Amino acid sequence: MLVEQIGETIRNRRKELKITQPHLAELAGVSINTLYKLERGQGNPSLDVLNKLAEVLGMELKLQIKGKL
Repeated sequence: MLVEQIGETIRNRRKELKITQPHLAELAGVSINTLYKLERGQGNPSLDVLNKLAEVLGMELKLQIKGKL
């Protein structure tokens, strides 16, 4: 699922930067519970939350049109 992939990507980047979950939550201004759930592939994060986390992690969100199948 998409949320699981997003959570895994965020977790991997956070670990790569050696940032703890509580510290990332604080830096991004999101609740620790929201971050825990997101990294476990649970919940339904808003674009605002994803943008805040991406900004702190040096990442960006992209919306693309899928290629023809």
